[in-house]
Amino acid sequence: MGSRGPDGAPGTVGSAGEARVLAAVLGALGAGAGAGPLVGPGDDAAVLAAPDARVVATTDLLVEGRDFRTDWSSGADVGAKAVAQNLADVAAMGAVPTGLLLTLGAPAPTPLAWLEDLGRGVAGACRRWGTAVVGGDLSGSSELLVSVTALGDLQGRAPVMRSGARAGDVLALAGAVGRSAAGLALLAAGGPALAAAVAPELLAAHRRPAPPVAAGPAAARAGATAMLDVSDGLGVDGARLAAASGVHLDVDSWWEDQHVLDLLAAAHHLAGERDGDVLARSWVRGGGEDHALLATFPPEVAARGLPAPFVRIGEVLPVREGWPVVTVDGDDEVAGGWDVYA
Repeated sequence: MGSRGPDGAPGTVGSAGEARVLAAVLGALGAGAGAGPLVGPGDDAAVLAAPDARVVATTDLLVEGRDFRTDWSSGADVGAKAVAQNLADVAAMGAVPTGLLLTLGAPAPTPLAWLEDLGRGVAGACRRWGTAVVGGDLSGSSELLVSVTALGDLQGRAPVMRSGARAGDVLALAGAVGRSAAGLALLAAGGPALAAAVAPELLAAHRRPAPPVAAGPAAARAGATAMLDVSDGLGVDGARLAAASGVHLDVDSWWEDQHVLDLLAAAHHLAGERDGDVLARSWVRGGGEDHALLATFPPEVAARGLPAPFVRIGEVLPVREGWPVVTVDGDDEVAGGWDVYA
């Protein structure tokens, strides 16, 4: 295994070497769910069946210190989050997941146990949503990096894109918004101890988001005209859908108020009674990483009943003044959200 220095201390990836690290991570991943690949991990590349003749593909990168902190989240938390955010993108196209590629960049001092824990988190998320890791890569790096590429199957349907919303459609959401942002705010204010004491459910929402993956294909089957994953905040992502479709999205205040109520206890703890309402509303409007699905449906589909767990949250209107925006009750513009360079 070579000599050991500060970067090759016992129990680290630097002391273990590539072969042992790969064996440990693959062992932690175990067997996934679903049909499985034709050729899985261990060869130069995986081989998957593509009965639709089209493949949905998406990828996300998590960087330590930017997207996660090891003192706030376990390896299993990070692994589960990496899977969740990618499967939400697959679902937002109306596809079902068929496989994942996992790439890790690990500095030599990284504890091998942390990577094994990450593998267990990835495996648990794969079992939950019926897919598996089919391959990937491992590299040394100056930062701890976790990247997942997810593949999906449209099952003969057209992809549901951001550009299909039409004036008169119903605006709907599956999942929650603002909860992950609230959990992050609690962590920033006092670390895991404070977050767990004040709102453990919000801490869990931040560490391991639970997107409604099955709702994406259900929306496609029901006739959704547009859809996207709310990863950066309702204001930012809603504006992206509005811009792609050339429409104006208007959210009902009663729906927003319901979500604000769920976050008031945490907001009041951080900002006090007077300013807590404003803080909670900012989480609902601009909080990312819940990975809810925002979709639009023709009015006749909504009249028959939206596919569960979608709920009506507003309507799609003609674009006004040439600028697509998101508003609440046609007036208050929804702004704020995550910017990777902010």
